Amino acid sequence: MRRIDVIENIKVRAGEDMLDLKDRSERRVYITIKKEILPKIARYLFKDVRARFSIASGVDTRKAIEILYHFSVDEIGLIVSLRVILDKSDLQIDSLTPVMKCAEWIEMEIHELLGVDFKGHPNLKHLLLKDDWPEGNYPLRRDQ
Repeated sequence: MRRIDVIENIKVRAGEDMLDLKDRSERRVYITIKKEILPKIARYLFKDVRARFSIASGVDTRKAIEILYHFSVDEIGLIVSLRVILDKSDLQIDSLTPVMKCAEWIEMEIHELLGVDFKGHPNLKHLLLKDDWPEGNYPLRRDQ
């Protein structure tokens, strides 16, 4: 599959739910999408394109929590980062574990450190923090 095909197929699948596309270089593209279509686009990359899920990263930007899901299309040397922006008043998003089991632990980490609720996750529990860590206290949140 060619680089342009991957990007164009994401555009078609996302439609108006794609908010932004930053084509940084031949090897890197960032695509901001609405959270509602994350499972659909991730499924396309993981199952159809056979992209490798590298990692997800979460960041508190003070106004919102952003999650970037990084996929590597190794055969063409392309990294696609899907970016979702969660309003702090609604930190729920569908878990990607039903699509790809490999997202389970990083979602637990983001949940624990930033307070994101991954709907449908099979086991949101403490991973890094002590079991008696105060509920609702998220160490990487800037507003706490």
